[in-house]
Amino acid sequence: MTANPLLEDWTTPFQLPPFSQIEPSHFEEAFDAAMSEARAEIDAIANQDDAATFENTVIALEKSGEALTRVARTFFNLTGAHTNEDLQKIERSVAPKLAKHGSDTLLNARLYARIAALWNNREALGLTAEDDRVLERYQKMFQRAGAGLDEPGKTRMAEISQKLATLGTRFSQNVLNDEADFQLVLETEEDRAGLPDFLLTAAAEAARERGLDGKHVITLSRSSIEPFLQFSTNRSLREEAFQGWTSRGEKDGDTDNREIIRETLSLRAEKANLLGFANFAAYKLDDTMAKTPGHVRDLLTRVWAPAVAQARDEEDKLAELARRSGENHSIEPWDWRFYSEKVRKEEHDLDEAELKPYLQLDNIIQAAFDTATRLFGVSFRELQGLPVYHPDVRVFEVLDKRGNHVGLFLGDYFARASKRSGAWMSAFRSQHKLDGNVTPVIVNVMNFSKGAPGEATLLTFDDARTLFHEFGHGLHGLLSDVTYPIISGTGVARDFVELPSQLYEHWLSQPDVLSRFAVHYKTGEPMPASLLDKLLAAANFNQGFATVEYTASALVDLELHLLENPGSLDTAEFEKQQLSGIGMPKAITMRHRIPHFQHVFSGDGYSAGYYSYMWSEVMDADAFGAFEEKGDIFDTETANKLLTFIYSAGGRQDPEDAYVAFRGRSPKIDALLEKRGFAA
Repeated sequence: MTANPLLEDWTTPFQLPPFSQIEPSHFEEAFDAAMSEARAEIDAIANQDDAATFENTVIALEKSGEALTRVARTFFNLTGAHTNEDLQKIERSVAPKLAKHGSDTLLNARLYARIAALWNNREALGLTAEDDRVLERYQKMFQRAGAGLDEPGKTRMAEISQKLATLGTRFSQNVLNDEADFQLVLETEEDRAGLPDFLLTAAAEAARERGLDGKHVITLSRSSIEPFLQFSTNRSLREEAFQGWTSRGEKDGDTDNREIIRETLSLRAEKANLLGFANFAAYKLDDTMAKTPGHVRDLLTRVWAPAVAQARDEEDKLAELARRSGENHSIEPWDWRFYSEKVRKEEHDLDEAELKPYLQLDNIIQAAFDTATRLFGVSFRELQGLPVYHPDVRVFEVLDKRGNHVGLFLGDYFARASKRSGAWMSAFRSQHKLDGNVTPVIVNVMNFSKGAPGEATLLTFDDARTLFHEFGHGLHGLLSDVTYPIISGTGVARDFVELPSQLYEHWLSQPDVLSRFAVHYKTGEPMPASLLDKLLAAANFNQGFATVEYTASALVDLELHLLENPGSLDTAEFEKQQLSGIGMPKAITMRHRIPHFQHVFSGDGYSAGYYSYMWSEVMDADAFGAFEEKGDIFDTETANKLLTFIYSAGGRQDPEDAYVAFRGRSPKIDALLEKRGFAA
C-alpha cells in the first residue's frame, strides 16, 4: 500500500493538510490508525499506577489524540465545504466509530476516578485560575457523558451516542442532497421577469457550473434564492422556489428526515433521563449561561410580542402596496420579500439593485480585515501557491503589530453543489501552548453567488453582514491566547460563542467603514452620501419579519426538546400547533423548518440552543455601547479590554465573569430591543 499522507508528518507550508495528495480512500485507514493510537494513549493515562496529578492526567489528556484531531478536522472540514459521494459514505461509516471512541474515553471508570480525585482535592493542588477552569471543564464533561452511571447506564449511554452520531450524519447529508438536487431553470423572458443584472449574472454562472451554458439557474443557496424572491415578478415561480427551499428534508424518499427527527429526539430525551434531567432541554441548558428552559423562554417571549406587533404592521403595508398594484391576493410567504423590497423603495428610496454594486466581495473582505487592524493591531497578507482543498479558497497570513506570525486565515466564499448551505467558521488547527506556541489555522465558509468570469462578485447587505459575522468567529479563533486546547478560541458556552461574531457585525454598519470600502465596482466611486444615509436609516426596516422568523425557530427548538415522549411526533402538525399557539403570522415561516433545521439535528451543537443568537445579542448590543459611550468605535482602551477578556480569552473563565470584566457590569436587554427598533 502507498504511504498515507494523513499519517505522515506534514512538511507543507504552515503544516497545512497536503490536500493534493489526500484521496478519500486515505481517511478510513487514517481514522482507524489514529483512533488506535489515541486509545493506547488514553488507556496509559487511565491505567498508570501513580496517583493522579494535574500533569499526568489532565495535561496528558490534553496532549493525547493529536493525530486523530488532525485527521478528523481535515475530514469534517471537507465533508462540510467540499464533499462527494465517497466522503459521504466514509462519513456514515466513521461517525459511530468516533462516537464509540468518545464514549470509551468518557465512560472509562479508572479515568473518571482520576479526574474526580483531582476535582475533589482541587483546592490543595495549587492550580492557576486557567488550570482550575480546565479541570472544571473535564469534570463536567465526564459527568455529562454519564461517567457516574452504573454499568448498564454507561452501556446505554454509549449506544445512544453512537446512534445519534449516525442520525446526525444522515440528517445533514439528506439536506445537502435535497439542496444539490434542486435547480430552478429560467427558460423564458417571463421566467426572468424583474430580475436585476447582478442576479442574472449569478444565475448564468450557476447554470454554467451545472453544464447548462446559456441558461439561468436559481439554486437553494441563500445568495441565489433570496434575491430571486425579492425581485422576481413571476409569482408562480416565486412559490415554486420557496416551496423547494422550505420542503428540504421532508420529501418522501431516501432524503426524508422526519423519522430521523423522531428517533433523535427520543434518544436525546432518554439520555437526559439517564442523567437525572426531566428533559433534554433541561440537560443541555444546565451547562450554559441561560441555565434553564424558563430563562430561555422568558427572553424569547419578551422579544416575541413587540416583534409580532411590528411584523403585522409590516404585513399591512405589504398588503396595501399589493392592492395598489392591482393584486388582490393575501400576502403569502413567497410574496413577503417581493413586496417588502417595494415598500423599502417607497419608504426609504432604497433597493438592493441600487445598493449591491457598491458591495464588492473583495472590498468587504478588506473592510473586515481593516476593522481588525484598527481594533486589535493585526494585519493580513494574502499568500499564493499554498495547498487548498478547492481552487476558490484564499489563504491569508495573519500578523501581529510587530510582524510576527499569528495564524492562517482561509476564506472559502462561493456556493457550490459540494458544499452545505449556510455560513460557518471552523479550524484546521486551534491555538494552544502545550507544545510550544501552536498557531491556529481558521477557515470561514460562505455560500455567495459567484460573479461571471472576470467580473466582480457583488453582495447584498445581508451577505456583507454574514461575512463580518463569520469573520468575528474567525478572529475569536485567530486571536486566542490560552494554554489548553479544550478552552481555545470558540471553546466557550454555546450562548456566549455568538458574542464575538454578532458584536463584529456592528462595525460594518458604521459610516467610518462603509464610506471607505463601499465603492462602485465599475467606477470606483464611493457610495454617495445620500445612499449611505438611506442605508443606515433603513437599518431596522423589516425587523419585525426578521425577528419573528428567527424567534419562532428558537421557540420551536426549545419546545421540541421539552417533549417527554417524542417517538410519535408528527413534525408538520407539531410545527403547526406551536406556531398557532404563539400567534405566528401566516405570511411568515420559521427561518429553519424542523425537517432541515441543521443547527439542531446535524449533531447537537445548537439543539435546545438556537436561542443562543439572541442571548448573545443582548450582550453584543450592550457591548458595542461601550465604544459608543467613548465616542470612538475604535477606542484603544475599550478595544484592548475587548481583546483581553473576549477575543483572546477562549473559555479561560466563566462567560458571565468574562463579560463583566469587559463591560464593568452585566448586560442590559434594553440595548437589544433598541437595536432591533422595539420599544425598551
